[in-house]
Amino acid sequence: MLGGAMTPLTDRSRVWAVLGPTNTGKTWLAVERMLGHPSGMMGFPLRLLARENYERVVRAKGVGKVALITGEEKIIPAEARYFLCTVESMPVGRPVDFLAIDEIQLCADPDRGHVFTDRLLNARGREETMFLGATTMEPLLRRLLPDCLFETRPRFSNLTYTGPRKLTRLPRRSAIVAFSAGDVYAIAELVRRQRGGAAVVMGALSPRTRNAQVALYQNGEVDYMVATDAIGMGLNMDVDHVAFAAMEKFDGSRQRPLRSTEVAQIAGRAGRYMNDGTFGTTGEVGPLPTELVERVESHQFQAVRGIQWRNAALEFSSVAALHNSLNAPAPLDILSRTRDAPDQVALETLTREDEIRSLARGREAVALLWEVCRVPDFRKIHEESHIRLQGQIYRHLTARAGRLPPDWIAGHVKRLDSTDGDIHTLTDRIASIRVWTYVAHRNDWLADAEHWRERTRAIEDRLSDALHERLTQRFVDRRSAVLMRKLNDRAELFAVVDRDGAVQVEDHYLGRLQAFTFAQDRRDGGKGDKAVLNAALKALHGEIGRRILALEAAEDSALTLTDDGAVAWDGAVIARLGRGPEPLRPVVDLPPNDLLTGERARRVQARLAAWLERLLDRELRPLMDLRDVGDLSGAGRGLVYQVVEALGTVPRAAVAPQLAKLTGADRKTLARRHVRLGVESVFMPPLLKPRVQRLRGLLWRASSGGTGLILPPQGRVSYRTEEATDVEAFHRAMGFRVMAGRAVRADMLERFAARLRKTLREAGTGEAGEAGEAGEAGCPLPSELAPMLGMSLEEVEALAGALGFRTWRDEAGAVLYRAERGGRRARGRERSETAEARRHRLARGRAAASDSPFAVLAEKARA
Repeated sequence: MLGGAMTPLTDRSRVWAVLGPTNTGKTWLAVERMLGHPSGMMGFPLRLLARENYERVVRAKGVGKVALITGEEKIIPAEARYFLCTVESMPVGRPVDFLAIDEIQLCADPDRGHVFTDRLLNARGREETMFLGATTMEPLLRRLLPDCLFETRPRFSNLTYTGPRKLTRLPRRSAIVAFSAGDVYAIAELVRRQRGGAAVVMGALSPRTRNAQVALYQNGEVDYMVATDAIGMGLNMDVDHVAFAAMEKFDGSRQRPLRSTEVAQIAGRAGRYMNDGTFGTTGEVGPLPTELVERVESHQFQAVRGIQWRNAALEFSSVAALHNSLNAPAPLDILSRTRDAPDQVALETLTREDEIRSLARGREAVALLWEVCRVPDFRKIHEESHIRLQGQIYRHLTARAGRLPPDWIAGHVKRLDSTDGDIHTLTDRIASIRVWTYVAHRNDWLADAEHWRERTRAIEDRLSDALHERLTQRFVDRRSAVLMRKLNDRAELFAVVDRDGAVQVEDHYLGRLQAFTFAQDRRDGGKGDKAVLNAALKALHGEIGRRILALEAAEDSALTLTDDGAVAWDGAVIARLGRGPEPLRPVVDLPPNDLLTGERARRVQARLAAWLERLLDRELRPLMDLRDVGDLSGAGRGLVYQVVEALGTVPRAAVAPQLAKLTGADRKTLARRHVRLGVESVFMPPLLKPRVQRLRGLLWRASSGGTGLILPPQGRVSYRTEEATDVEAFHRAMGFRVMAGRAVRADMLERFAARLRKTLREAGTGEAGEAGEAGEAGCPLPSELAPMLGMSLEEVEALAGALGFRTWRDEAGAVLYRAERGGRRARGRERSETAEARRHRLARGRAAASDSPFAVLAEKARA
């Protein structure tokens, strides 16, 4: 044949090709035919497939009769009669009665095609040879093998296109296909959140990890698989639907669209034996072209016109002879000479080094160099470092000892013997250890090859198990997966709400019931299945009813108002203060809640309204009573209305007209009702308790909608704030006056102003701006004022200025002040008139009292 030695044929030997799409039973037929012969050999495109069929033949013939040969694994019993191999590892020089090559269309593959072509042309069984593959190979096989018999097998089941679907609407037992590790991981993460989990299958995974991931899917622990095109090569799985999440792939040199044959190979994984399968797209991939769909459904594709070839009859007399034999031209036009194969690239790179060329002298040295160049790089992304490693291997093998140094191997292997790290790290370590597993199977390269085979195999197994564990942890939520299975089986789900409010459906945590609000768990994206939520709602409705009864029976002390105006029950927010018809009549607003509607909502609202009414009546009793005062003049009633609307505190200037018209009876009535008519403010001292101030602030915010204003620290008589209209109104509602950047409690402001006036009087200053001799010079600011208000001296000085006093500092830095002529800046005329009226009243009082018995008695006492 072309370029190699073929196993001798007998007169009875026949060659036949069994062709057809996926799911036609070709591989099953070949194994059955092999078992009917005394000996046999099969070549598979994947180590995984070789292992799978090895186990099948072992079950039929016994472990002592069956061998497994791959680049990284060799199990060869002394009495072996049947050999299951990867195509590259087939011992084609060993005579067998039956020989088969699977996926023969891979002869056209740019990377590995020349190996399959060599087996096609040169590997034969003594009695029977079988080639399995796609029908696209038939014309080419007829030309290369004129005596070949052909059998075309139909697919057992139908394959139907169903169009694009959202990821969330893919049916169970779907395989989602992408073409990069990043895309596979991203899709698997999304499937985990929405469907409980997915198995991950990629060519970069070790066979042990891939087997474990496939087992997750096959055992029904998850209903979805996310994979690369690695699933298209003979993996037998119960897939009902294949969804393409991408229609392009990187082939090692460029990004290109998928060929129609590749689409068919991958889509064909859907449907096993007699079960029909479907395929479509998902994600951002739109509908497939009609022509492509028709080809895949009918299995009609353009025939393969050419295949890869490389001369198999290599010459090892010298490096130059080896290069020439590798570059020999193809003998037929349908054979394309393979270029840039990794082993040939390694040979060309290494033989550029003078040292390597000097070592590669003689047939044995050149043959050894070629074997070293064929050590595969399972990492695929470290070509330069791999070629350097191959060079080191060759130097050691051509040294005096002729073996790889144990210490040198141990150093490389030890660095890989760790299960720490993420998925990417473990995947890279597995690829690296597979290189050393391959090396360990070369008995003539190591002094103790069996030891190193066991060690590298053990490391690969540990790394593979760790990688499987990491993949499962990241992409599988086992509880969610169990839940999804029960849903799909239409089993009734059991839901419960525990004492802490945790809501569980079939032991699957779904969220937490906080008072009457269900907070769904967002770790899975918050997109629980409707059936799961319905099961939870059944339990929630019953629990809501029980909680309403508990609320109605609870003491008022179990309800509180938070600083942001929310109503909390046992620490959980259930409502919020809302704007009512007037500040002292707020409403209780329930948040939107599907669990609390209709009669249930009315019951909760009635309970909260009754509690709030009692709270306001208890805490604001003086203000409530003030509304019912009837024995007042019109001016008195007007004053009361403004005080009540302002929640208990108004500036004196704002009610000056009413104050000027108050009668003596009005003043007595107001005093009995705790209304103090101060010089700066009209306020109610009982409402200045810290908790009452807080409540007044919450009522003002609910009435005005001022949600951005923060309640001040409780117990403070002054604090810094801004001088804005809404800010001033907010703080005044709590009994404070805002001046000079400070909020000062109304009663303390009165004390402050009174102390200033008293000091001026004691120093000889007249009333309200009529300064005497001492007043003209100014009085020192009383030292006790700053500690009394919790202010600095500068802040007290600014506050005095805001009240209408002029302040300055003497040479020693002491603060002096005096009353401004013309009265207070803020109140002006009202302040002057008030002082003048007061002087007249006092004068009249003294004159009226001069004739009284007490005045006469006082005069006698002075005499």
